[in-house]
Amino acid sequence: MAGFNISGKFEIKGDEIPVSVILRENNKKELWVDKEPVTPFSSHIGKFPLVFIAPDDIILITGASEERRRNIDTILSQTDHEYLMQLIRYNKSLQDRNKYLKNLDGNAPDEILMDGYDDQLVKSGIFLLKKRMTFLTDFLPLVKELYAYISAEKEEISLSPSYSTLPETYLLDLQRNRSRDIYLQRTSIGIHKDDIEVSMNANPFKQMASQGQKKSLLFAIKLAEFEWLKQYFGFPPILLLDDIFEKLDQERLLKLLDWVGLKNNGQVVMTDTHATRIKECLDEISLPYQLIKT
Repeated sequence: MAGFNISGKFEIKGDEIPVSVILRENNKKELWVDKEPVTPFSSHIGKFPLVFIAPDDIILITGASEERRRNIDTILSQTDHEYLMQLIRYNKSLQDRNKYLKNLDGNAPDEILMDGYDDQLVKSGIFLLKKRMTFLTDFLPLVKELYAYISAEKEEISLSPSYSTLPETYLLDLQRNRSRDIYLQRTSIGIHKDDIEVSMNANPFKQMASQGQKKSLLFAIKLAEFEWLKQYFGFPPILLLDDIFEKLDQERLLKLLDWVGLKNNGQVVMTDTHATRIKECLDEISLPYQLIKT
């Protein structure tokens, strides 16, 4: 097997930082930043903030709650390394508890062992839940504001967090649901069950919204993510748009590019199958660009 090396430079506040990703012949992956190896890879998260929009991202709106939680975790992990570490610990504790519940197979549990699993979950869970609650208090109003911008205020939406438990009742709720968890063979209470509820005209958004409205909400969430990261780091993150015209009509796309590229002086990397189409779009809003054909 042949290896490869991809290298480039990032500029942050006037400083150029070389970055290399290497795949060795033995299939070993390496990441080098500023001529130093990065280990573990997780320590690199948040060094070069970015927002990524891919063709399948509409699942963030139409899919299960797991997709929305993952998006929240991705944002917070870029701005808070301790959040990322606690999330890793929580997922490991959750996996261990669920494995034990499944292996019980109808037998009585070791209550002391279950108490230990609960304590591990709650320790990380409370930390993560408090961080999410603080984040969503500021983030969801921003999503609502940006949705109005993208949709030209054609309709109003409501967004609210849905928590399966609260910090002050986390352990008690976990203990109260122990019998149910044993029956279900999985943990039914905790931050891995949280969600964001979205409604439009007092009706569930997923059932009532058109495809255009769903795309508007997706881009409002991504723009809110862009704004959040920009405020935290003090400079705009990179926006990556993959196969953009398959997901958004030109009116919404122009608003997105105007917000990121012109109003915030951010860098946008776009891919499309039609060079002329993307060139006309960028020319329309007088956004400077470099076009690379492959």
